[in-house]
Amino acid sequence: MTMTFGLLGPLTVAVDSEPQALPRAAVLRGLLGALLLAEGERLPVGRLLELVWAEQAERIGRGAVHTGMSRLRTWLGGFGDETVVLESDAQGYRLLTGPDAVDLGRFRRLAADGDPAAAIALRRGPVLAGLERMNREDPLLTCVEGAVRATVLTLAGDALATGTPDAARAAAPAVTALAEDHPFDEPVHAAMLELLAADGRSAEALRRFQSLRRRLSEELGIEPGEQAQTVFLALLAHDREGARSTPGHPRVPSQLPRDLPDFTGRDEQVRLALDAMAAGLVPVIAGMGGIGKTALAVHTAHRAAADYPDGRLYADLRGVDETPADPGRVLAAFLRALGADPREIPASLDERSALYRTLLAGRRTLVLLDNAADERQIGPLLPGTPAGPATVARQSPADHGDARPAVLVTSRTPLTALPGTRLIDLHELDAPHARTMLGRILGDHRVAAEPVAAAQIVELCGGMPLAVRIAGARLAARPRWTLARLAHLLRDERRRLDELAAGNLAVRAGFAVGYARLSEPTRRTFRLLGLLDAPDFAPWAAAAMADIPVEQAEQQLEELIDAQLLQETGTEPHLRYRFHDLVRLYAREHAEATDEPAARTAALARAFGAWLRLAEQAADQVPGPCFAPIHGPAPRHPLPSAVTARLLDDPMAWFDAEQPALNASARQAAALRMVPLAWDLAACQEKYCDVRGLYDDWRTTHRTVLQACRAAGDDLGTAVLTRGLIEVTTWTAPGDGADTTDDLADGTQTMVALADRARRLHGMFEQVREPRGASDALVLAAWGLVAQGREPEALDAAHRALELATAHDHPGGQARAHQIIAVAHNETDLDRTIEHLTETLRLARLIGNTRFEATAIQFLGAAHARAGQTERGGELLTRSLAMARSLDDRYVEAFSLLYLATLYAATGDDRARDTAEAALAIARRFDLGHHLAQALGILGGLDLAAGHHASAIAHLEESVLVWRARGWRSFLAEALRALGRAYQAAGLPDSAARVLAEARELGDTQPSGH
Repeated sequence: MTMTFGLLGPLTVAVDSEPQALPRAAVLRGLLGALLLAEGERLPVGRLLELVWAEQAERIGRGAVHTGMSRLRTWLGGFGDETVVLESDAQGYRLLTGPDAVDLGRFRRLAADGDPAAAIALRRGPVLAGLERMNREDPLLTCVEGAVRATVLTLAGDALATGTPDAARAAAPAVTALAEDHPFDEPVHAAMLELLAADGRSAEALRRFQSLRRRLSEELGIEPGEQAQTVFLALLAHDREGARSTPGHPRVPSQLPRDLPDFTGRDEQVRLALDAMAAGLVPVIAGMGGIGKTALAVHTAHRAAADYPDGRLYADLRGVDETPADPGRVLAAFLRALGADPREIPASLDERSALYRTLLAGRRTLVLLDNAADERQIGPLLPGTPAGPATVARQSPADHGDARPAVLVTSRTPLTALPGTRLIDLHELDAPHARTMLGRILGDHRVAAEPVAAAQIVELCGGMPLAVRIAGARLAARPRWTLARLAHLLRDERRRLDELAAGNLAVRAGFAVGYARLSEPTRRTFRLLGLLDAPDFAPWAAAAMADIPVEQAEQQLEELIDAQLLQETGTEPHLRYRFHDLVRLYAREHAEATDEPAARTAALARAFGAWLRLAEQAADQVPGPCFAPIHGPAPRHPLPSAVTARLLDDPMAWFDAEQPALNASARQAAALRMVPLAWDLAACQEKYCDVRGLYDDWRTTHRTVLQACRAAGDDLGTAVLTRGLIEVTTWTAPGDGADTTDDLADGTQTMVALADRARRLHGMFEQVREPRGASDALVLAAWGLVAQGREPEALDAAHRALELATAHDHPGGQARAHQIIAVAHNETDLDRTIEHLTETLRLARLIGNTRFEATAIQFLGAAHARAGQTERGGELLTRSLAMARSLDDRYVEAFSLLYLATLYAATGDDRARDTAEAALAIARRFDLGHHLAQALGILGGLDLAAGHHASAIAHLEESVLVWRARGWRSFLAEALRALGRAYQAAGLPDSAARVLAEARELGDTQPSGH
């Protein structure tokens, strides 16, 4: 039995050539399509989320991927083809198939063997057509579409090269089909027009051109590009330039550099430039060296060339050795190109400029001024009358109206002092366009053969067109190299700029121009800032790094922006600054060559110390977990009090802006063995990450820095970060809640592991003589013991924690201790539960922690509801829900929703299902295992009550699965009893007996002690 799969069109599955029904669930079809697209390469869970759930990925948790893969594995296994294997490990999932099982593999082999016709015969439509939820911008899919497109264009080129109508007729259907699937792909449409013309169907070609033009104009507001226009003009047999080249006409210069055949993307910027020229403005394309200013300007000029039949002038104003070109010399060259007698060209700049304006008056001429230095240089080169609104670059080639000259400028600086300009600020190419550009330079077949390595190359090039061009040129010159080899070379930061050089192209050269123009103090700041790994930074961080006043740092940052060596992000008053990755490496190179090691280390310590000082103060005002704030001896770098007060006016907003930089700084400090700085920076983020639900960041940074603490023998840092890791991995671990990647876990049930970890943590804090930390550890241990049904031991640990917290002025620890004491009494003494929760609430208000206050109100509401005081319980739960939402705290929000849903279900309130489903959505999105299991149990109970037995079983089986992994005995027993009732209602007595027996055993068997 052999399975085969089809991707080149709608997804298909066949067994021994017999078509099979696809999985009914859209998610399973999406996962299957994604795995097949990867062609046996492993896809991480996060990547699968982005591929299959697209814009919904942020709202879906990783558990959905694991669940979907489990169901897909079952579905595939039902066909009995042992060559089809769905593998998984910690890095993700991959699908292995038999040889020739996937049409994509057959397509690639036929295309590589030089048989494009046979390869294209496999195409049935757009890749994975019909999978609406799939992210169609993902490189896995776009690379395949690109390979198909390249093969179709090869087929068209081969047919046209033969020069016979039969060949054109044979190729036309495939090209036409692709054109219809991609209504805005102009090169494909141009190839189709040429094939139709070669087949003698000129009238049809003209109709299709007019249809293309109408579609582009109405939907995108642009005219067809040069390639399609050229075919159109050839069809009309009309050569406008030839018709104008008659005696008595002025000379018509055509100086534009060749348009790049591999020009990619920038559609929006081209449109802005054309619109500006049409409105009589001067587009100024500004950006850093290597970002593609000239390429964009030349491409735009070629797009508009047909509307400027009186000439296209071009000048590179950079001059020799980066010295700005003399405008007088440029004018002399322009005048000669326009037909002026060289002997009559005036000597003075003003007279040359006047003659230039005279010759251009009333002429439809386009002037491209490349690499302008400043406004003074280009002032004399501007025509006397700008292109008015009549110069519409969207007009047809035969209709120019009352046009006048137009000007297009590129510059490293914005030239904002020049009147009548429109700034087009150029930034990096996005990843899909950068990959497309690499494919056009290198050949789509090589990029398609190594999609992962291609993606790595463009990422390491930072989307900079010059860097991508150099990478493509190097690979094109080395046909035996794999893309993976170049990606490996580029990953070495110390060699990356060396590798990004080919022929007369080098990334460094572009940065050197801007660096040379800086003042020496700004050069020093530039070099030091390049040492930071932080993705962006605020002016105060630059001031700390350079050890200068904030006002001076702001001035230097503006100088760096003007030199196109730094980019602004955000908006006033929260401006931030970032380096392009390659500029950062350039700055770092200069720092290592110029500044002493001690000076570099001191600068980093100042920056990290400033971040730590602010984070420490901000964390004190964040209403997160009530752990004791424990800090180390790392030096803090002070900022002026006025600056600090302004920054921390809204602590959560400060963390929102700084958290990526804090994470990067903590990891960098760890790598540089600045361990006390590293662990304090990481620990200061715990409360913020908890409130915002940034659990992955919390786990990842803590693990990285914890390794550095252990290696350095920093016992206090080890204890503090272990405490944070226990908290985040217990309650928010991915998947089913068991965090098997943390070396603190041994694969046991989550709550069982919690008691074990907390006991070891208690020893760590006792060893460093930190009683407040020891109190926190005992509270954690009590939670683990309660979950195992060991209430007496839990109460003992909780009361010891309360004594320590009371004796050592730790009111947050007291609040947490009262909370777990209340939970331990929950099954046996609701009055004592309410008493301790009331004290928890009092302490939470005393310390001003609104997050823990909401938690206390939430638990108190649930206790009142269990005690039969439903009105009071509902009131408290509604209040806690409102507080959680005002804090944007998803964890507390989900728990409040769960308790409300339980209350609604018990009282027959119709809001129960919607409330439980809202909690379930949050639990899946943020990987909250406890919340997930509880929400599934509530929904299962509602389904069972409504007589929906299959749905009830599905919900309750998943709930049981999660509770098993978590190891909370009472919840597991309750879920098993509910599942048993569902099995009985569905007529499955054997299954019901099995799970009910397990539930009784959990209730009857007391767990052993330590």
